[in-house]
Amino acid sequence: MGGGIMSSRVTGTRVRRGPGDRSSFFARVYELVRRIPRGRVTSYGAIARALGVPRGARTVGWALSACPGDVPWHRVVNAQGKISWRPTGGYVRQRTLLQREGVRFSRAGRIDVERFGWKAL
Repeated sequence: MGGGIMSSRVTGTRVRRGPGDRSSFFARVYELVRRIPRGRVTSYGAIARALGVPRGARTVGWALSACPGDVPWHRVVNAQGKISWRPTGGYVRQRTLLQREGVRFSRAGRIDVERFGWKAL
């Protein structure tokens, strides 16, 4: 992604982006996600807000889709406490990894964020 102005289709806002902005943001996402303790979850939106980008939940998702192997991506769920659908699959894998850490799901597939949510954000 080069420098210049980029428009957001969703918000209609225009944001000036430099050459390294995306990789810098992704690195910050990875750093924060590595801090989520075993058996805890947080949302894409909570990560984005903690990084100062309140409408950046989707970008957090993009970052996690390309994350290094040492990033516990499975600890990030959607705002409803559910595993988000993705075209590449991964629902069963994410659920299994979370269950191995002691995270429990309701019959509807929701995680009780009050019980299993990471409170540090």
